[in-house]
Amino acid sequence: MSNAPNDLAEDFPDKADRIRELKLGNNRFSRLYDEYNELNRTIHRVETRVEPTTEDVEEDLKRRRVRLKDEILAMLADGQA
Repeated sequence: MSNAPNDLAEDFPDKADRIRELKLGNNRFSRLYDEYNELNRTIHRVETRVEPTTEDVEEDLKRRRVRLKDEILAMLADGQA
């Protein structure tokens, strides 16, 4: 557990330019990116006990984050618009 949630560009520095490009030019990607970041911040607050919750809720949040990240990475890899 870190002190701050990671941004996708930090997780994938080799894709930072593509992330920036898609955030600006692809509404779907931009929406998924924002949703991922909000969920990531929520999980960080849960993990640091700023917003305590049950383990089941925490695990569900983490599963949602993985699904979003997978979808985002698929768009990055495929160059999907």
